[in-house]
Amino acid sequence: MASWVAPSTSVVEYFEGEDFYRCGYCKNESGSRSNGMWAHSMTVRDYQDLIDRGWRRSGKYVYKPVMNQTCCPQYTIRCRSLQFQPSKSHKKVLKKMLKFLAKGEISKGNCEDEPMEPTMEDAVAGDVALINKLDLQCDLKTLQESLESEEKKGRSAKKAESNDLIQSQHTEEKLGTGEPSHSVEVQTVPKPGKGADLSKPPCRKAKEIRKERKRLKLMQQNPAGKLEGFQAHPEPLFLPKPKSNQPKSLEDLIFESLPENASHKLEVRVVRSSPPSSQFKATMLESYQVYKRYQMVIHKHPPDKPTVSQFTRFLCSSPLKAENPPNGPDCGYGSFHQQYWLDGKIIAVGVIDILPHCVSSVYLYYDPDYSFLSLGVYSALREIAFTRQLHEKTPQLSYYYMGFYIHSCPKMKYKGHYRPSDLLCPETYVWVPIEQCLSSLENSKYCRFNQDPEAGINPVSQMRKLKVREIINVPKSNSG
Repeated sequence: MASWVAPSTSVVEYFEGEDFYRCGYCKNESGSRSNGMWAHSMTVRDYQDLIDRGWRRSGKYVYKPVMNQTCCPQYTIRCRSLQFQPSKSHKKVLKKMLKFLAKGEISKGNCEDEPMEPTMEDAVAGDVALINKLDLQCDLKTLQESLESEEKKGRSAKKAESNDLIQSQHTEEKLGTGEPSHSVEVQTVPKPGKGADLSKPPCRKAKEIRKERKRLKLMQQNPAGKLEGFQAHPEPLFLPKPKSNQPKSLEDLIFESLPENASHKLEVRVVRSSPPSSQFKATMLESYQVYKRYQMVIHKHPPDKPTVSQFTRFLCSSPLKAENPPNGPDCGYGSFHQQYWLDGKIIAVGVIDILPHCVSSVYLYYDPDYSFLSLGVYSALREIAFTRQLHEKTPQLSYYYMGFYIHSCPKMKYKGHYRPSDLLCPETYVWVPIEQCLSSLENSKYCRFNQDPEAGINPVSQMRKLKVREIINVPKSNSG
């Protein structure tokens, strides 16, 4: 078998100049300012370096805010997933999902999800007009043809059996079944604190535990062992574990066992979106319909605005090359859709990139009928758990990137609730714990977080970038 060879070159078109655009966050008509480039193809290593310098992609368009000039400075934020502990509000969301799956209970009261990101078009503001001028027909042709083909087949695609690895909420399935592994279902024994150990006896019902405790208490009172209604044993079976102050792990909360007669079944499937896998093509029509409803209900778009072209351009097309190195995750690196299936239908999709050091969240859309499940929060917690799972096979992959943190926009501060997390210094590109940044951000929208006045950009890393990229300078057109 031929040895794996890593892609070595990224090809981008850099658009010279900086323009002011309408801001998708504060709605300032000319307050947003950014640099951008069109990525024809990009290695995951290069994109990892770019997002570690404040860049972010929307489809194949890669942009970076001009931080000291834009109206709403956008700081790259990452969560240290290995140290993450869910907060009280996070636990409430997970318990709400478990109650819904187990008993069909719908929590009353405030069912609002966390604030959503602006639409992908708003995020890149006026650059959308520039993007639309580019020749994208080659990129969209394959996806649109497959979508039209699936539309003719109707609902038959839903019944097709998917070969993608499934993360299931069913009783016997745990975190180990969720890792996409070339269509092969695998079960692993999690490390301590990383979920249930399948090699140990299953959890017992509360009634059985109460009976065991009662029997032990009676045995202490009557050492002879002649107790009415109980059979004494030299060593009690399945002694109840002493209570521990150790909080439940994220995986324990997500993958808590459900009753056999659970009201609903939730599955999470990870499918490669670029290049599109057969499973992605087979489910693209249903996924698009969820996106369309999301845009219409959540973002109040008219029915004709969430088009197939828009969907494929911003959420399906990706410049990232699919890479499958032997020391990487079993699913490989690149762009994926993480689909949430409830009782056989898609209710939410998280668009993610799997990179050498992180899982990068790109976007989430969901069926508005299930807003009561707080799917924005729930999907973020699942993606953090997925990052930790990938870390088991690929130790250098340990961070969960959440896009941009915008302190000056109250509705966009929620990303700071996933702790511990770091913000990227916009001048020296070092990571600083968010707790050390907040006081400075209260006083000024734009801040240099690195307090070392002598610190600067590492020139060696910048030189490496120039060598691996073929850059074609394309001046921005002033015309609309």
